Amino acid sequence: MERKCGEGHSSSERQLETMLSMVPAWQGKDIYYRPIFGGFSNSNWHIRIGGERQTFFLKMPGPGTEKFIDRSASLEAGRRAHLLGIGPRTYDDLSDRGVEICDFVERSRPCTTRDFHSAEIRTRTIKLFRTFNDSAPLGLTKTLFDMIEEHIIQLRELGGVFSHDFPAIHAQYLSARAALEASGLDIVPCYNDPAPANFLLTEDGRIVIVDLEYASNNDRCCDLATWCGEMVLSDAMQDEAIECYFGRVEASIRARMLVYQMLGDLKWSLWCMIQNITSSIDFDFYKYGAWKQMRLRSTLRNPYWDRALMSL
Repeated sequence: MERKCGEGHSSSERQLETMLSMVPAWQGKDIYYRPIFGGFSNSNWHIRIGGERQTFFLKMPGPGTEKFIDRSASLEAGRRAHLLGIGPRTYDDLSDRGVEICDFVERSRPCTTRDFHSAEIRTRTIKLFRTFNDSAPLGLTKTLFDMIEEHIIQLRELGGVFSHDFPAIHAQYLSARAALEASGLDIVPCYNDPAPANFLLTEDGRIVIVDLEYASNNDRCCDLATWCGEMVLSDAMQDEAIECYFGRVEASIRARMLVYQMLGDLKWSLWCMIQNITSSIDFDFYKYGAWKQMRLRSTLRNPYWDRALMSL
């Protein structure tokens, strides 16, 4: 339900109204807002200014998100995506508060996993990845290894419970990391968040990338690999994705994709277990994290796993 600024009842609405009153361009104007549901970490809002055509998306940082997210890096990545023509325009009015504002992408909807089983939509999205990956380095370098190590420390500090087989999984992680580092890392700007809803499909068929709060410099292949894994692409679809991105399909690239998909599942399973402790959002983080762990175990049991580590 849309409310006018000043009509807020809940603590989250009153907190939002306080932030809205601090935007210079909106002062003295009628401001209307409504919640946007579906976020895993933050409080998201649609903002409308009386008498103006452009509407806005505003993200209020969720409690505990500072454990994962560098807001200044997120804002830099959002500005980069807009300059590259692949993301909405961003505004810095509340950046000192960690609040992100960007243009609301009208006449669009969040993508679903099924959307990316369309070759046309898949190709458009891969070109978007390539555009971002080929841009100048970001200020923050944070590889998937850094994220995993950070989450392990955080989960231990919170007193979280690791799976019974975590020592074995961790040993495989160390082997995979050593193999990847020995093969050489191509460090470029990466999106690092492959959730399908972070890609908007407009009525005219464009793909727009949003929510760049996890973006950092990382190994190039990580973005494509974790995205293909999240979209549950068939082997044939993944080969098409590899060829679209790299211009060729080679055993070493397939191996790198498999290894990064396992590591991506490890990273997000740890993230889920942390969120299960700290988040107030109504979402079953434990179930999602358990599913990620089940899939990474399946990858480790893949007869090709050991060969993949030697094929990088």
